[in-house]
Amino acid sequence: MKSTPLSLIAGTVALAAVTGFAALTAPGEAGAPEAKAAARLPVERTSLLCPSPGGVELAETTYTSVTPAGEGGGEAGTAELSPAVPVTDDDAKDDGKKSDTEDKDGKGDKGDKADAKKDAKKEKPVVTLKESGKPVTAETSDEDAPALIGTATGRLAPGWAAQQTTVSPAGSARGLLGLSCGAPDTDFWFPGASTGKTRQDYIHLTNPDDSALVADIELYGPEGPLASDIGDGITVPGRSSVPLLLSTLTTDAVEDVTVHVTTRGGRIGAAIKVAEDEAGTDWLAASTDPSGSLVLPGIPADATSVQLVAFAPGEDDADVKVQLLGKNAPFSPAGNDTLHIKSQMTASVDLKDVTGGEPGSVRLTPVGSGATPIVAALRVVRGSGDKQEIAYIPATEPVGGRATVADNRAKGSVLSLTAPAADAKVKVTTSAGSEGGEQAVKTYTVKAGTTLEVTPEVPSGLKGAYALTVETESGGPVHAARTLTVTEGGIKMFTVQTLPDDGGTVDVPRVTQDLSVLED
Repeated sequence: MKSTPLSLIAGTVALAAVTGFAALTAPGEAGAPEAKAAARLPVERTSLLCPSPGGVELAETTYTSVTPAGEGGGEAGTAELSPAVPVTDDDAKDDGKKSDTEDKDGKGDKGDKADAKKDAKKEKPVVTLKESGKPVTAETSDEDAPALIGTATGRLAPGWAAQQTTVSPAGSARGLLGLSCGAPDTDFWFPGASTGKTRQDYIHLTNPDDSALVADIELYGPEGPLASDIGDGITVPGRSSVPLLLSTLTTDAVEDVTVHVTTRGGRIGAAIKVAEDEAGTDWLAASTDPSGSLVLPGIPADATSVQLVAFAPGEDDADVKVQLLGKNAPFSPAGNDTLHIKSQMTASVDLKDVTGGEPGSVRLTPVGSGATPIVAALRVVRGSGDKQEIAYIPATEPVGGRATVADNRAKGSVLSLTAPAADAKVKVTTSAGSEGGEQAVKTYTVKAGTTLEVTPEVPSGLKGAYALTVETESGGPVHAARTLTVTEGGIKMFTVQTLPDDGGTVDVPRVTQDLSVLED
């Protein structure tokens, strides 16, 4: 049946009344409303996971939590790091029987008691953050300290950062271990691990959810995949952490190994605790996702040895140009200006004291037109003999809009800023101290192809620890890392944390109504 003009107009008016407003012109026609770009809004929930620092006698661990000062979204919110308490079969049964335990009058007294019993098993948060712009800290010397599971909501969610720092003063693998607590994910790459006889590398897998999940671990040496049946199908119970000694996953003792961790049907946190006889100890964080070009920022000026470890996970070999972005200009290490990385084989090169007494960063770029994705990390040594210490620097994403590292001290914190492609201007904010002090702000310009090393301006009246926040104001991209040094027993113990974009904001598409979708 044909519609009359009157009925068509009536239908249009009625539809406009229901929707509130409507555009009567089709997209693309003159007078049609222009599509608006997606809005960038603060996130309202952030998750972080910290592996267990335990297993080391006489060690002291400090947890530091902070959300950068600034506008956040939604409610006031909370930010807590709580012990990982495994979910038991009884807990699961209680949840399943909850509806059956309600009494006849519907008040659910039995169900309430079951919930109370379950809540009683939850331990109190180790660290609780209540305001932005000021870090909070907690300490433990517990050799059996558990992994921590953290959630931040509301205004405390955007940019929330946490770090665990452990001082291990004695033993063959004494040193400073530092790790930025990371967000859960499904895929991790760790070039720079080892199953060698002088190493004890433990990979820690932390499951933040109530349900158990299965993880798979693959190991790759210089000759390709290492034989391992144990690494497949590792169950990680809900809200718990599982440490695994890498050398028990294979019979091959290999110095340079790349570890690949994937999950089935869930997300986890993953990090490797490295302990090297007579050399030191630290955490090895995951490399950024495989890419044709990588930047590894923050080699200390006094590094006595630098080793590059890289891996090509795909089916193609990779040839990369190796450059050091130094204080004044980029240059290629003599004899090591390029590196050939065979497919699924770990490659390494000893760059020795490549920095020549100046701070630097390593940039890897494709040779020729190809851009085979790779992952990479640096093993950095300071000192020598019985005074040496090690740390690891994985390839990292740029600072982007903003990045924060939580644990900094009045002495011993150094920030490295690298601009691989173009001049950049960055703003560096040192927060108020955890026990007192006023924040300070300073702006730096980083020249293209160089690394700028700065000592952060310590907050006025500082007491306790402070946080460092880096924001890109113009130019870029900029890659950053912070070196923390603690001298213990005459040894300059150190750890390096990179500062990738904190993901504190996300694109939210702007939605407009379009009546053309209703047309026949």
